[in-house]
Amino acid sequence: MGALNDGEITRGGVRIPALNAGPRTCLDIRQIGLTFSSGQKSVTALEDISLQVAENEFAVIVGPSGCGKSSLLYLTAGLLEPTSGEIRVNDKRIDGPGADRGMVFQAYTLFPWLNVRDNVEYGLKRRRLPAAQRQEIVEYYLREVGLERFADAWPRQLSGGMMQRVAIARALANDPDILLMDEPFGALDSQTRLSMQQLLLNVWGHNSKTVLFVTHDIDEAILLADRIYVMSGRPGVISRTLEVHLPRPRTSEIVMEKHFLDIKREILGILHHDDT
Repeated sequence: MGALNDGEITRGGVRIPALNAGPRTCLDIRQIGLTFSSGQKSVTALEDISLQVAENEFAVIVGPSGCGKSSLLYLTAGLLEPTSGEIRVNDKRIDGPGADRGMVFQAYTLFPWLNVRDNVEYGLKRRRLPAAQRQEIVEYYLREVGLERFADAWPRQLSGGMMQRVAIARALANDPDILLMDEPFGALDSQTRLSMQQLLLNVWGHNSKTVLFVTHDIDEAILLADRIYVMSGRPGVISRTLEVHLPRPRTSEIVMEKHFLDIKREILGILHHDDT
């Protein structure tokens, strides 16, 4: 998918409208507030958060630890309930977890009693899809994440990066409307993290999914995103929204380009200003 620009862009040989050509909104977060109570004390984690993610857009939330970005993702997943406001996916108000949202966590969440193939197939079985269809879907996504030779392996036999590949394949196999990713590469070493970023870009490019991705890594945010929401904390608010006009496909070499560095300086300036 191309950056935000005029005209049309191409993904996988299919022409789709650019974001400013008026694509359908997939995710609509409206004036969300979140307050936690403990005894007689209460803490406001999020305050008046509003943002939209267009269909097929790769949106990234970046911000310092403790600003509430993961809480916002959990709200979108339906794992938390907001104190105020509402969240809609494809114009349907969410009320708890749903198959329209796939979640990939930072912690490794594979079922240890299932092998790689069965982990990816788990949601498909719950949906009672025919066996032949399940097999076709599982084989496709294992190829997408480069694990077709490890279909019979157990999670304990996999590295951290491989486990996250399985988690991504499992989430995508259920064909969610939006993929939610909570710092999925945060526990990986730097080399594996770069490899996983490139893998994610390739898989996203092939499958035309809407993604909302949370990270505290500014380079990662710019490398992946069409649009970046910069958050500041206590309580968490959206400080700035930035569009990323870097061409796709992208590789890690882009981090040395002038426009990339300009965006990085701008984000660092926003975060520094918010912290003073």
